[in-house]
Amino acid sequence: MFRTIWHHRRLIARLAKRELTARYRGSLLGMLWAVINPLLMLGVYTFVFTTVFQARWGTGDSGSPQFALLLFSGLILFTILSDCVSRAPGLLLENASYIKKVVFPLEILPVTVLAVALVNAAIGLVILLLFHLLFLGLPPATVLLLPLVIAPLSLTALGLSWFLASAGVFLRDIRQVVGVCITMLMFLSPIFYPVSAVPERFRVFIHLNPLTPILEQSKDLLFWGRIPSPVDWGLSMLAAWVIAWLGYVWFTKTRRGFADVV
Repeated sequence: MFRTIWHHRRLIARLAKRELTARYRGSLLGMLWAVINPLLMLGVYTFVFTTVFQARWGTGDSGSPQFALLLFSGLILFTILSDCVSRAPGLLLENASYIKKVVFPLEILPVTVLAVALVNAAIGLVILLLFHLLFLGLPPATVLLLPLVIAPLSLTALGLSWFLASAGVFLRDIRQVVGVCITMLMFLSPIFYPVSAVPERFRVFIHLNPLTPILEQSKDLLFWGRIPSPVDWGLSMLAAWVIAWLGYVWFTKTRRGFADVV
């Protein structure tokens, strides 16, 4: 799995660059939209949740910009997963010409989507840190450990993408189901609220969500200056690796039938 990705790393980089440029080609501001979009999102969240709703995170101050930044941080990470998973069911159909090419490594297509999602997330995180510096002061040094939290998230997104990309070839309706599931997952993840705000009897369901430890650990690193438990991180990494491995195996086992149905 990782050997294949490393072997085709240059091709993945070229495809990711092509997709990024194609996304903004023809627009007046071009790649600047990659910066403007998260800025607009953060501006809206700050106004709505700090001015209109006077929302607060846990016991934080009502109307503090911290809530908007906490929300924004969760959405940045969630978008990595949602971008990959939402694209996956139609990914092979959109690149049907590659399926007929025996020598083309189809398994790198989901990796390319993940690479683009990570670039967009990196831009969003830079903006988040700048606003953290402006409103809350210097971010804690634990921010440097954030890639450790993004790693299991990326593996999970990749594993699900391999599975859904393959399934989308045979089941065309799966794209509609995935869209609904992503929306449900967003509201069932601790993005808009802390886990402590969930009634005790329902918390078990929140903790069953594989995104919960990742989102909680990211907030610990970005805002509270706390290093996540090595055991919790290790379990997240193990679960993510299993998901990625199963998705990759499924993809390689089913790819033989792609040409028959495309």
